[in-house]
Amino acid sequence: MSRRTVAALSRSLAQGEFSSTELTRDYLDRIKKFNGVFNAYITVTEELALAQAAAADQRRARGEHGPLTGIPLAHKDIFCMRDVLTTCGSKMLANFISPYDATVVERFNAAGTVTLGKTNMDEFAMGSSNETSFFGAVRNPWDTERVPGGSSGGSAAAVAADLCAMATGTDTGGSIRQPAAFCGITGFKPSYGRISRWGMIAFASSLDQAGPICKSAEDAALMMNVMAGPDIKDSTCVDMAAPDYMATLNDSLKGLRIGVPRQHLAKGLGAEVESALQEALKLYESLGATVHEVDLPNSHLSVSAYYVIAPAEASANLSRFDGVRYGYRCENPVNLEDMYKRTRSEGFGSEVKRRIMVGTYALSAGFYDAYYLKAQQIRRLIKNDFDNAFKDVDVIIGPTTPHTAFKIGEKNDDPVTMYLEDIYTIAVNLAGLPGMSIPAGMHNGLPIGIQLVGKDFDEARLLNIAHQYQQNTDWHLQRPEV
Repeated sequence: MSRRTVAALSRSLAQGEFSSTELTRDYLDRIKKFNGVFNAYITVTEELALAQAAAADQRRARGEHGPLTGIPLAHKDIFCMRDVLTTCGSKMLANFISPYDATVVERFNAAGTVTLGKTNMDEFAMGSSNETSFFGAVRNPWDTERVPGGSSGGSAAAVAADLCAMATGTDTGGSIRQPAAFCGITGFKPSYGRISRWGMIAFASSLDQAGPICKSAEDAALMMNVMAGPDIKDSTCVDMAAPDYMATLNDSLKGLRIGVPRQHLAKGLGAEVESALQEALKLYESLGATVHEVDLPNSHLSVSAYYVIAPAEASANLSRFDGVRYGYRCENPVNLEDMYKRTRSEGFGSEVKRRIMVGTYALSAGFYDAYYLKAQQIRRLIKNDFDNAFKDVDVIIGPTTPHTAFKIGEKNDDPVTMYLEDIYTIAVNLAGLPGMSIPAGMHNGLPIGIQLVGKDFDEARLLNIAHQYQQNTDWHLQRPEV
């Protein structure tokens, strides 16, 4: 059961092939057996899951179910869940029990899904390898000596290892798409503002976006039908009704204009990734699409701009973690200043402290104009580049990552090299556009992902393009031997 896609599980539940309770127990058994290997979960909510599964079975018996009723999922541990430990992968929140549900959690609960637990992640979503978590590194199910990507590595590993049917993630600079590529699954980052951020612990408020992590574009569409839509509790969530993402999945791709950025086929891209990309483009051409070269002249500045803007916003957002109201507090502080200093020094990991210091510096008097303001101006140029490209094409396709998953510990001594892991994904966040990674090949037993980028709020078209590719390939169906 556990190896099936969400869409397949939904059909089986509707046909009475098995119950949600049976399905949930199957996933819980796999978590007990394999989570010690992959470290994908921080918290497993077994009692809650079985209660929700029983309720889902009753809903189905009454005919009150939807497509996701009774489907087990996991939430990235950045989403607040009422009466459940919500750590954000940090010592700072290692004892925090949330008093409320995030909007995303509320919507899945209303849809009748079953929550298996909270997944591991880079501390406060800061990282590209899931090695910065206070609870230890997550291991890639394809090779346990390699990283699953980050920051949503726990969610990606859980889906790839069949420890849940689907999972939520967040993407600030590639944190859904990069782990999806490394783990051979589908990861979708919607347009900024399409999904509510209320109850999602903030890293960089103008960049963070929640999204689905799952096995196929069809599964992502099912999840988007639950997740997307306005929220009066979040002023950054657009007041615009979301479409039915399932309705256009099977639309023809005839006449589709695909743009390939010339900057993405330059030095630094692995030959195996470029080969997989070219094969994917050939397939799209066979489906009626045309391929065109496009120019994103400021894309090389995206990493530099991001690592000013994101740390600056993190510096402001993480100032609330001071030991006063909730979370970690140092022992026996001498005075208030000592409590602040030692709480934050002891509670945050090295990567989080590094980014707080960079961000505070960029926002300080005398440096704001030189760094933060300049980075925001570059951000506008990057958005203009995408707008110009989309005048001539309908979608942009390129690599998700420069190479396949690297080994655990390989890049820990060089933060700049680690930051470059997101070189193809960051610009999409700076521009606020929808982007997704889909499996497109294998190299030496490791998955390769390609990235699709769409126009503002054109998620339905992006899902359609990905689904048609997956209807003609089986890369998304391949699973590691667990």
